[in-house]
Amino acid sequence: MINFPSSTFTWKSYPWRKHPHYKYMGGFVGNPGQIYHVRFNLESRCTIKDSATGGHTEIFLGAPCRSEYTIATRNLFQIPSAEWRMAFSNEHQIHISKRPSTEAPSGKNEILQDIRLEHKVDIREFANATEMTDVTSIIDATFAGDFLNVCTTYKNQEFGLQVTVEYPVHVINLNQEDGDFQTCTGPTFLPDLRTWDGNQLGQGFVADAAISSFDWTEFILRREVEAAEHERDWLDAVRGRDRHELHDQNNLPPNYPPSRPKPLVFNEVWEFESENVVLKAPNV
Repeated sequence: MINFPSSTFTWKSYPWRKHPHYKYMGGFVGNPGQIYHVRFNLESRCTIKDSATGGHTEIFLGAPCRSEYTIATRNLFQIPSAEWRMAFSNEHQIHISKRPSTEAPSGKNEILQDIRLEHKVDIREFANATEMTDVTSIIDATFAGDFLNVCTTYKNQEFGLQVTVEYPVHVINLNQEDGDFQTCTGPTFLPDLRTWDGNQLGQGFVADAAISSFDWTEFILRREVEAAEHERDWLDAVRGRDRHELHDQNNLPPNYPPSRPKPLVFNEVWEFESENVVLKAPNV
């Protein structure tokens, strides 16, 4: 049972290099040659097992930040702002899609070394974790203030894959008198299995999960949407530095200007027959 709030991903940047076009590429506002570190907590784990090839991978979803300027003294948040978060395996950064799953996949993974990161993953686990096999024990553990995780496992027959998603229970609803429970919590990482190559995944989605039994799970995925034209007047208005500011307006990069951030909404539901294991660890 993973202790997600105590588990972290830490990276050390290589010496910063001036971008050929953008002044604040990545939001960094320091000087060439500077090095900085980033650490974020982990929020869920996704395990994919391939029965045909024997391939197996673990993918973790990291905690998000609002896009900010690093490392600044004032004007810390980028306006227009967006959410930045990272999904990764041991060797790859996995693309997080913001598009509906009905569209063809467009994202690819990247080797962590190729994006100039030295990194360390620190996974902490709870001691004395136990599985709860009935609703009464889940209710008792909730009132006792115990830590709770859910492990949801489902199979995809088309691709011959088994997916297990583990995540902490941030929200749980109880009907003690009638013996009912329901978790509605997230975020989790869900794989886009169309991008599985037998050993590694190309892209996935951010979703929240809800269960009210041990054999069924519903995930709700997020996607970006276009804002109305009159809303974009304020949504795209730059405050302070412009993330897209160039060194030379006469030397434009390809596909300039890039699009501004779009709003994210939760909209698309995936439903699965699943095996749901609810774990607890004492909160001492």
